[in-house]
Amino acid sequence: MRLKFIKDEDFVNYRKASMFLGTITCSFKCCKEQGLPLSVCQNEPWFKQPIVERDDKEIISRYLANPFTHSIVFGGLEPFDQFDELRSFISRFREVSNDDVVIYVGYKEEEVLDKTEMLKEFPNIIIKFGRYVPNTPPRYDEVLGVTLASENQYAKKIS
Repeated sequence: MRLKFIKDEDFVNYRKASMFLGTITCSFKCCKEQGLPLSVCQNEPWFKQPIVERDDKEIISRYLANPFTHSIVFGGLEPFDQFDELRSFISRFREVSNDDVVIYVGYKEEEVLDKTEMLKEFPNIIIKFGRYVPNTPPRYDEVLGVTLASENQYAKKIS
Protein backbone atom coordinates (compact mmCIF):
# COMPACT_ATOMS: atom_id res chain seq x y z
CA MET A 1 0.00 0.00 0.00
CA ARG A 2 1.21 3.48 -0.79
CA LEU A 3 1.35 5.71 2.29
CA LYS A 4 2.75 9.00 3.48
CA PHE A 5 3.50 7.66 6.96
CA ILE A 6 2.74 5.06 9.61
CA LYS A 7 2.26 6.03 13.23
CA ASP A 8 2.51 2.85 15.27
CA GLU A 9 0.61 4.21 18.26
CA ASP A 10 -2.04 6.89 17.96
CA PHE A 11 -4.28 7.92 20.85
CA VAL A 12 -6.14 10.94 19.43
CA ASN A 13 -8.20 9.73 16.47
CA TYR A 14 -10.17 6.90 18.07
CA ARG A 15 -11.23 5.72 21.51
CA LYS A 16 -8.86 2.75 21.25
CA ALA A 17 -5.11 2.81 20.79
CA SER A 18 -4.55 2.64 17.04
CA MET A 19 -2.04 2.31 14.28
CA PHE A 20 -2.54 5.38 12.07
CA LEU A 21 -1.92 5.03 8.33
CA GLY A 22 -1.54 8.29 6.42
CA THR A 23 -2.88 7.98 2.89
CA ILE A 24 -1.30 9.61 -0.14
CA THR A 25 -3.59 12.04 -1.92
CA CYS A 26 -6.39 14.52 -1.56
CA SER A 27 -8.24 16.89 -3.85
CA PHE A 28 -8.50 19.44 -0.99
CA LYS A 29 -12.25 19.66 -1.62
CA CYS A 30 -12.81 21.16 1.84
CA CYS A 31 -10.72 24.24 1.04
CA LYS A 32 -11.69 24.54 -2.63
CA GLU A 33 -15.44 24.49 -1.91
CA GLN A 34 -15.01 27.35 0.54
CA GLY A 35 -12.53 29.34 -1.53
CA LEU A 36 -9.79 28.93 1.07
CA PRO A 37 -6.05 28.46 0.52
CA LEU A 38 -4.75 24.90 0.90
CA SER A 39 -2.63 26.08 3.81
CA VAL A 40 -5.82 26.16 5.93
CA CYS A 41 -5.96 22.35 5.84
CA GLN A 42 -4.42 20.74 8.90
CA ASN A 43 -3.23 17.88 6.66
CA GLU A 44 -1.54 20.05 4.01
CA PRO A 45 2.01 19.48 5.38
CA TRP A 46 1.55 15.71 4.95
CA PHE A 47 0.74 16.23 1.27
CA LYS A 48 4.34 17.33 0.67
CA GLN A 49 5.85 14.22 2.27
CA PRO A 50 7.18 11.49 -0.03
CA ILE A 51 5.08 8.46 -0.85
CA VAL A 52 6.38 5.22 0.63
CA GLU A 53 5.38 1.80 -0.71
CA ARG A 54 4.71 -0.72 2.07
CA ASP A 55 3.72 -4.34 1.70
CA ASP A 56 0.34 -5.02 3.31
CA LYS A 57 1.74 -8.07 5.11
CA GLU A 58 4.56 -5.94 6.57
CA ILE A 59 2.08 -3.36 7.91
CA ILE A 60 -0.16 -6.06 9.34
CA SER A 61 2.77 -7.85 11.01
CA ARG A 62 3.92 -4.56 12.51
CA TYR A 63 0.38 -3.96 13.81
CA LEU A 64 0.04 -7.45 15.30
CA ALA A 65 3.44 -7.21 16.98
CA ASN A 66 2.32 -4.19 19.02
CA PRO A 67 0.38 -5.32 22.12
CA PHE A 68 -0.95 -1.79 22.71
CA THR A 69 -2.89 -1.22 19.48
CA HIS A 70 -6.45 -2.48 19.04
CA SER A 71 -7.54 -0.71 15.85
CA ILE A 72 -6.30 0.75 12.60
CA VAL A 73 -7.15 4.30 11.53
CA PHE A 74 -6.79 5.51 7.94
CA GLY A 75 -6.61 9.25 7.41
CA GLY A 76 -4.18 12.06 6.88
CA LEU A 77 -5.39 12.93 3.44
CA GLU A 78 -8.26 11.14 1.63
CA PRO A 79 -8.34 7.33 2.00
CA PHE A 80 -11.23 6.91 -0.43
CA ASP A 81 -9.12 8.48 -3.20
CA GLN A 82 -7.09 5.24 -3.17
CA PHE A 83 -10.07 3.01 -2.52
CA ASP A 84 -8.80 -0.13 -4.29
CA GLU A 85 -5.67 -0.20 -2.13
CA LEU A 86 -7.72 0.50 0.99
CA ARG A 87 -10.18 -2.31 0.27
CA SER A 88 -7.39 -4.73 -0.59
CA PHE A 89 -5.59 -3.92 2.68
CA ILE A 90 -8.76 -4.41 4.73
CA SER A 91 -9.37 -7.76 3.04
CA ARG A 92 -5.87 -8.95 3.99
CA PHE A 93 -6.21 -7.52 7.50
CA ARG A 94 -9.47 -9.41 8.00
CA GLU A 95 -7.64 -12.68 7.36
CA VAL A 96 -5.89 -12.22 10.71
CA SER A 97 -7.90 -9.72 12.77
CA ASN A 98 -11.40 -8.42 13.35
CA ASP A 99 -10.13 -5.33 15.18
CA ASP A 100 -11.85 -2.05 14.29
CA VAL A 101 -10.86 -0.24 11.11
CA VAL A 102 -11.66 3.48 11.18
CA ILE A 103 -11.58 5.50 7.97
CA TYR A 104 -11.54 9.31 8.13
CA VAL A 105 -12.99 10.69 4.91
CA GLY A 106 -13.80 14.24 3.88
CA TYR A 107 -16.70 13.08 1.77
CA LYS A 108 -20.35 13.50 2.62
CA GLU A 109 -22.00 10.15 3.23
CA GLU A 110 -24.22 10.42 0.14
CA GLU A 111 -21.17 11.03 -2.09
CA VAL A 112 -19.63 7.64 -1.31
CA LEU A 113 -22.55 5.25 -0.88
CA ASP A 114 -21.07 2.85 -3.43
CA LYS A 115 -17.79 2.59 -1.52
CA THR A 116 -19.54 2.34 1.82
CA GLU A 117 -21.65 -0.55 0.50
CA MET A 118 -18.53 -2.39 -0.69
CA LEU A 119 -16.93 -2.10 2.75
CA LYS A 120 -19.97 -3.55 4.52
CA GLU A 121 -18.73 -7.04 3.64
CA PHE A 122 -16.04 -6.61 6.32
CA PRO A 123 -16.85 -6.57 10.06
CA ASN A 124 -16.09 -3.65 12.36
CA ILE A 125 -15.72 -0.83 9.85
CA ILE A 126 -16.27 2.74 11.06
CA ILE A 127 -16.29 5.73 8.72
CA LYS A 128 -15.96 9.37 9.74
CA PHE A 129 -17.85 11.49 7.19
CA GLY A 130 -17.83 15.21 6.46
CA ARG A 131 -15.60 17.97 5.25
CA TYR A 132 -13.82 20.29 7.60
CA VAL A 133 -15.65 23.61 7.87
CA PRO A 134 -13.57 26.40 9.43
CA ASN A 135 -15.09 28.63 12.08
CA THR A 136 -17.66 26.08 13.19
CA PRO A 137 -17.58 24.56 16.64
CA PRO A 138 -15.96 21.18 17.16
CA ARG A 139 -18.21 18.23 17.95
CA TYR A 140 -17.68 15.27 20.27
CA ASP A 141 -18.45 12.04 18.41
CA GLU A 142 -19.81 9.17 20.48
CA VAL A 143 -18.83 6.50 17.95
CA LEU A 144 -15.17 7.53 17.79
CA GLY A 145 -14.93 8.78 21.36
CA VAL A 146 -13.04 11.89 20.22
CA THR A 147 -13.81 15.49 19.34
CA LEU A 148 -14.00 16.19 15.61
CA ALA A 149 -12.87 19.47 14.06
CA SER A 150 -16.26 20.77 12.90
CA GLU A 151 -19.88 20.24 13.84
CA ASN A 152 -20.95 18.66 10.52
CA GLN A 153 -18.56 15.73 10.90
CA TYR A 154 -19.75 12.41 12.34
CA ALA A 155 -18.83 8.74 12.38
CA LYS A 156 -20.92 5.65 11.71
CA LYS A 157 -20.21 2.01 12.28
CA ILE A 158 -21.25 0.57 8.92
CA SER A 159 -20.66 -3.10 9.72
